[in-house]
Amino acid sequence: MEKIKCLIIGAGPAGYTAAIYAARAEMKPVMYVGPQPGGQLMITNDVENFPGYPEGVMGPQMMEDIKKQAERFGTDVRYGTVTDIDVSERPFKVTIDAQTTVLAETAIIATGASAKWLGIESEQRLNGKGVSACAVCDGFFFRGQEVAIVGAGDTACEEAHYLSKLCKKVHMLVRRDEFRASKIMQARVQNTPNIEIHFNTEVDEVLGGEEVSGIRLKNNATGATSEISVTGLFIAIGHEPNTGFLKGKVDMDEQGYIITVPGTTTTNVPGLFASGDAQDKIYRQAVTAAGSGCMAALEAERFLASVEHAVGSEA
Repeated sequence: MEKIKCLIIGAGPAGYTAAIYAARAEMKPVMYVGPQPGGQLMITNDVENFPGYPEGVMGPQMMEDIKKQAERFGTDVRYGTVTDIDVSERPFKVTIDAQTTVLAETAIIATGASAKWLGIESEQRLNGKGVSACAVCDGFFFRGQEVAIVGAGDTACEEAHYLSKLCKKVHMLVRRDEFRASKIMQARVQNTPNIEIHFNTEVDEVLGGEEVSGIRLKNNATGATSEISVTGLFIAIGHEPNTGFLKGKVDMDEQGYIITVPGTTTTNVPGLFASGDAQDKIYRQAVTAAGSGCMAALEAERFLASVEHAVGSEA
């Protein structure tokens, strides 16, 4: 059975950065890219807030650049999805696509998180063409324009307030007749003049051909529909970490985000590290994911060194 010194699971900014550092440390990392190589950046058009790209870059191009950098130093990038991992003892027994098994002395989880969507065809068709799941990432492109945001929690309120500083007007669409957000966050959006809150309202259809030109709304109390003209639609109804295969095997919070020791990527399982959006539900940015990927590789290297030192001492 193949034995791997450093296994990286997932291929977004966190995974590829971990691979760069692990490869340079002679850890001979093997990466399994999963079902969406490159992560959420593969559905992101313009990235203008990642260092090193003064003119901006397309998300897929940026991920290809980082992938080439990881491969340059010897990362073994493989296509396949980790379907199971036994962390009861080291090396970990890892199953790929429910059929191939490898052994990993250390593993870095970089599987990311997936945005929750409304589930309508037009939303997916116009994804990246005015529809976005990240106001902090894409709000800048809509400065001076009229936009809408869907959501009722703290994150939705925070992103609506952020957009209000850039956009002429923000329509906040709340499905029920009340917010789920904390009182302080509710007050913040309610007291912002250019945020208009629509209660009992959901998106019936995203309008537009090549890009968003408006949305058709449905009033959940009356069933009536109406249309408003907007150039951007932001979905802020939550994210789901891609950590299902680790359930019951590593400490997670109630949402499925992996819990790490504060200031580190260390989990409660020795030799298992978590980076990127799989453990970060606060920032969820490419640059913070990359930083935590670096941390995970350095911590994996130090862990292996400590284990080897302990074995040498016993001998």
